[in-house]
Amino acid sequence: MGSKAFVMAALMASVAVVPGTRAAADFADGLVGGLVGGAVSGIIVNESAKARERKRSTTTRRVYRAPSVSSQQVRENQTALNYFGFPAGTPDGIRGRNTRNAVAQFQAHMGYPATGHLQDYERQFLISSYYRAQSGGAATAQLVAQRGQGTRGLLHAYRDEALGIQRQQGQGQGGTTASASQQQTQGQTQSASASASGGSALPNLMASGGDGPSLASHCNQVSLVTSSNGGFVTAASMQDARFALNEQFCIARTYAIAEGESMAASLKGISPEKLEEQCRAFGPAMREHVAALSLDGRQKVLDGVRGFVRETGQSPAQLGGTARICLSVGYRIDNMNVALGSGLLLAALGEDAYSELMGHHLNEGFGTARRPELAKEWFAAAVEAVENGAEPVFAPGDSGRNALLRKAVFGAGVQGGDVQPASTLPTFDVD
Repeated sequence: MGSKAFVMAALMASVAVVPGTRAAADFADGLVGGLVGGAVSGIIVNESAKARERKRSTTTRRVYRAPSVSSQQVRENQTALNYFGFPAGTPDGIRGRNTRNAVAQFQAHMGYPATGHLQDYERQFLISSYYRAQSGGAATAQLVAQRGQGTRGLLHAYRDEALGIQRQQGQGQGGTTASASQQQTQGQTQSASASASGGSALPNLMASGGDGPSLASHCNQVSLVTSSNGGFVTAASMQDARFALNEQFCIARTYAIAEGESMAASLKGISPEKLEEQCRAFGPAMREHVAALSLDGRQKVLDGVRGFVRETGQSPAQLGGTARICLSVGYRIDNMNVALGSGLLLAALGEDAYSELMGHHLNEGFGTARRPELAKEWFAAAVEAVENGAEPVFAPGDSGRNALLRKAVFGAGVQGGDVQPASTLPTFDVD
């Protein structure tokens, strides 16, 4: 345990963090000083309980946060649109004419209605594709060259991969041919195609880091099914509980990435590459606690993580800020050990709304063994926290989301309270 404390101490010396908040302005308020040679110095964290309580309870803070989150999402949209060759202009967080035109071009390219306003599933596909391309390295460059459409070709490649459409050798730009199973399932509104051999609809989802199936690719597929269904499942329309949870899993992932990116933007002089390097320390430091997820109940796992927190010597505010940033990094680079380690820290620090993430991971087997029966404890903690007044951390503007989660996990039509397998999503077996 001593070595893990050393790892965490080194990590905290490199990443500037602040009390857990969702607004970049509040994040900056807790920071004095700057970065020297890539390391953080002069950090002063405002740990006044009275001040934090006042910020949480005032109505004005809630009103202020909405445009901040919206601006960050628009900035992220603009960055992704520019990368894929749809000129949105400088990523300034303002949804102007250039941004609307770029969105319309993206929608036309993907065959969506060119409205100039992104639907949730369209945005999810755009952003997850951007992060996948960014983390793909040489594979991304090779795919761009093969497609012959510049970075725009990546969007069709990712879509085709998720749908089981294979590109024939010798075809021209953008040419594709559907697999036999894709043809069989064509026209079904609640189904992604399975592979021609009858196996997983995702041909190869092993992450480059060796952490198991790729959540980014999984969410690409979920986004495509959502698109074919005409939008997200609601509590009233839900027929497939597991698919509804998968949609919410991918939404939570997107929000977690956006929150961490917003916080990281306040860290001057430290590159995304450096943050990634530092956050990878969560993997080995939290490995035994991540492993315990699929073996022990929620309380036992959290007790172990809290013991680890005490050994680090870091304040809860510092650990919470670091965990938010590294949660974002973990999902962005598709490293499930980093993401789960960060999520566990936040839950152990009393942020029960983040328990939802562990429920999703256990329900689908990303970064841990698939244990739906253990997932229910984590889902229950998150749902009850929001019902008891905790602020939602994922899709806070969706007033029906918590009810959807409760119904999908425990509600009517879910036999015995267990989350039932979805017909639209594959089961991943990791050797």
